[in-house]
Amino acid sequence: MLRDYWRVPRDAGDPIGEELAGWGKIALLETTGRITGTKVQSAVGFVERDDGDLCIAAGSDTADWALNLRAQPRCRATIGDRTVACSAHELDGPERSRALADLILKYGTPAERLGRGPVFRLESRLESRQGGP
Repeated sequence: MLRDYWRVPRDAGDPIGEELAGWGKIALLETTGRITGTKVQSAVGFVERDDGDLCIAAGSDTADWALNLRAQPRCRATIGDRTVACSAHELDGPERSRALADLILKYGTPAERLGRGPVFRLESRLESRQGGP
């Protein structure tokens, strides 16, 4: 999400996203590139559910990180100093609507475009660990 606004070169990292993730404001999502097979990191807004799972949403069906999750649902999410291995599941129906509403309430009106892309629930897997990716 942030990479789209500031057009950070892929090899430069995302210092703004990393700082916001360190503060717990956003999550750094690590996916596997559907074409390259390499690890890719993206800054995404999230809401955390009572069970610890995360909900995230894309503003477009063409968001690379969303396409990567559709191709390979295994991913990692880092918030603060916590990194969790997850499995992504695309949402639909009432659960999708609830996640979108919660994201818009958390992040404000710029998040309203989130309804145009896929919404995922990141379910934590047992291989979670403390520390950086």
